[in-house]
Amino acid sequence: MGIVLYLIPISLFLGGLGLLAFFWTLKSKQYDDPDGDAHRILSDEWDDKPRP
Repeated sequence: MGIVLYLIPISLFLGGLGLLAFFWTLKSKQYDDPDGDAHRILSDEWDDKPRP
């Protein structure tokens, strides 16, 4: 039962760290091109040969 006293703060810390990392990705605008992938998947530009 004593181990719970260590595991709860560690899990809260790691969860907060993950939340901060997620907010950092939002702030650095890593999700700003939602339409780009949708258009690239329909493109025939690289179907016959790999990218150089």
